[in-house]
Amino acid sequence: MKVLVIDNELNIRESLVSALRVFCPQIEEIEEADGIESGKEKILSYEPDLVFLDVELGTGTGMDLLSQLQKITFNIIFVTAHNKYAIDAFKYSAIDFLLKPINPEELIRSVNRAEKKSNAENLIKQLSILKAEYSNTSLQEKKIVLSEQDSIHIIKSSDIMYCSSEGNYTTFYTSSSDTKIVISKNMKVFEDMLSPLGFLRVHNSYLVNINKIEKYDKGDGGFLFVNGGIKIPVSQRKKELLMALFKKM
Repeated sequence: MKVLVIDNELNIRESLVSALRVFCPQIEEIEEADGIESGKEKILSYEPDLVFLDVELGTGTGMDLLSQLQKITFNIIFVTAHNKYAIDAFKYSAIDFLLKPINPEELIRSVNRAEKKSNAENLIKQLSILKAEYSNTSLQEKKIVLSEQDSIHIIKSSDIMYCSSEGNYTTFYTSSSDTKIVISKNMKVFEDMLSPLGFLRVHNSYLVNINKIEKYDKGDGGFLFVNGGIKIPVSQRKKELLMALFKKM
C-alpha cells in the first residue's frame, strides 16, 4: 500500500509517518506534502492508495484540495483537531477521520478499514455530504450516510422514523421507503449522532425521531406509535424524560 500524508504542520506530519511505519506493516511506501499545491502534485505523480489529509491546511482546507482533482482514485482518512462541526460532518458522511493527537490503536483500525474499501463512486457521494455538512452548522435537514458493505444510503435525518438494535446491528426505518437499512454498528453510535437532531432513545433497543411520534399510550408498560400505528416500547426509566419532552412541544 502506498500512502501520502498531507499536513502543513511538520511535527504532526513526522509523528504520523513514524506511527505508520511502526504500527502498519502493510504500508510499503510513504510520501509527504505540506499543503494544497504540493499535495495535489504528489497525488498526481505518486498515485497513492491512501491519503491522510489534514482538514485545515493553512492556505485552505483538505476539501479545497480535493475539489481541484478531476478524479479521486484513492481512499482518504482525514486528520482534524477537536472541532465540533468538523467531527459532526465526518460522522454524518461516514468518512473515516482521526483526531489529533493520533491514537495508535485508532490509526491501525482506520488503515485496516481503508484496505477493505475500494468503491470510488461511494466515496465521491460521501465527500459531497461532507462538504455540505462541514459548512452547515444548522441542525435542519441534515443528511447522513449509512454505509453497508457494498453500498451507501444518503438519507435526510427528518425521513428517519426510528431505529431498532440487536447486538452490534442497527436497523433504520424511514418514511420515504419500505426498505429497511441494516448497519453493522451498535445503537450508541447513532444515538450520539442523532440526539442533537431530535431523536430520543426511549428503550435499550429503540431510538425514535420525536417529530414522528403520533401517540403515547401510558398503559401496559408504555408504548409510542409512529407512522400510522407502528408500536414502539418505552422503558420505565425513560418515561419521565419522555413526559418532560412532551410538555416542551
